[in-house]
Amino acid sequence: MDITSPAFWVAVVQIIAIDIVLGGDNAVVIALASRRLPEAQRKLAIFWGVFGAIALRVVLIFFALQLLQIPYLKIVGAILLFWIGLKLMAPQEEGGHEIDASSNLFGAVKTIIVADAVMSLDNVIAIAGAAKDSIGLVVFGLLVSVPIIVYGSKLVLMLMDRFPLVIVGGAALLGWIAGDMFVHDLVVKEWMLANAAWLKYGAPIAGAVLVVAIGKFMIARKAPAKQEDVMVAPVDLAGSQDAKKD
Repeated sequence: MDITSPAFWVAVVQIIAIDIVLGGDNAVVIALASRRLPEAQRKLAIFWGVFGAIALRVVLIFFALQLLQIPYLKIVGAILLFWIGLKLMAPQEEGGHEIDASSNLFGAVKTIIVADAVMSLDNVIAIAGAAKDSIGLVVFGLLVSVPIIVYGSKLVLMLMDRFPLVIVGGAALLGWIAGDMFVHDLVVKEWMLANAAWLKYGAPIAGAVLVVAIGKFMIARKAPAKQEDVMVAPVDLAGSQDAKKD
């Protein structure tokens, strides 16, 4: 992809946005893994941990780009990406990170790299979809976005907590890329161009709208259930007390 083309920079912005929205957990892992180290070693652990994590992610995305050239795999990737978008919109539960802090530099770096690899499936699929088969675009986008995640993680997490629209926008972006991936699978692409060229733009829009609409519906369904749990608890408690008196 030509660096002077608008499509290149649109894809770069998408990759950066994906990493910022999906990279909050990775930033937390980095902080947890290096918290027991002295200040000087902590900085080294963050640097080498992030360096290793970027290198490993580039390798994973390279293989993902190759695999997405196989018929039907972009369809599978699109479905996974759609599910990741819905998961992003779901309320997050507390206490989801169980990362052991290391007391030595090597241990902290290893923890950061391994944890990032385990947690990066969503990033890999999303970035592979946004990269349009260009590994150079992947590397450029990661080099820009990962430092933002690491050194601006507190700001990113604060924005995501205070402004829910950031999460909704991220989920919509994943839905957009999912729709685009679906119609660019080798099995679908030729048929689309011959019979329904409008799907080139319609499918990404539909994917974005569907993720947000279904996500909002799921949130709305969960809210009444939580309210019922809160209201039922005192009634059950009162009933148990009456039973004891009898």
